[in-house]
Amino acid sequence: MKNLFEVQAELRTDAGKGASRRLRHAGQVPAIVYGGDDAPISITLEHNKFLRHLEEEAFYAHILTLVIDGKKSKVVLKDLQRHPASDVRIMHADFLRIDANQAMTMTVQLHFVGDDVAPGVKEGGAVSHLMTDVEISCMPADLPEYIEVDISALVLDASIHLTELVLPKGVTLTALSHAQEEHLEEGERSSYDQAVVNIHTPRVVVEVEEDDVAAGDVEVAGEDTEEASED
Repeated sequence: MKNLFEVQAELRTDAGKGASRRLRHAGQVPAIVYGGDDAPISITLEHNKFLRHLEEEAFYAHILTLVIDGKKSKVVLKDLQRHPASDVRIMHADFLRIDANQAMTMTVQLHFVGDDVAPGVKEGGAVSHLMTDVEISCMPADLPEYIEVDISALVLDASIHLTELVLPKGVTLTALSHAQEEHLEEGERSSYDQAVVNIHTPRVVVEVEEDDVAAGDVEVAGEDTEEASED
């Protein structure tokens, strides 16, 4: 898509729920821009153009150029509200201003590779993605579009945890920053070091035939009758 990371917007002058409803009916999306030294401002986006941006995964974890009435600023998409009954109806968006000299926190997607060659899968195991994204901290210039998780060497009944992820240079996981506050014994895993993906033995579901159930019911009923006659 041309200009994937450039978003056109206009300043919004009216406020309130009624005004927001009128904007949505007119094919616009109410949004807000905040952060940095400037005051928050309300803007509007053209719904269908914005929706086309959102169809690209990279859009969610990338420095964006927000053009408001011709003036450009660097932001990231911080929050997005979709209609509860339709993912293609955008209700509201939040943009955070970016300072190139200040660390930022963002949620980025996990990309899993190696499922088809993992030893655990070849042994009949099933892959469970326990997380689909993680929150990271980094400088704006180091922001990755995603983090790759290689499970090609994962064996049956094994997991990959947060501390085992290979992170790009300059990127840290915010969840693990809390682990420093714990007092752990040697070899003990932090409660913040959660499993990201595992390969487990599939559960076997035993199906009971209806005829067997019926026969069992008759037998039990017979036993109850005998006990009653003995009494």
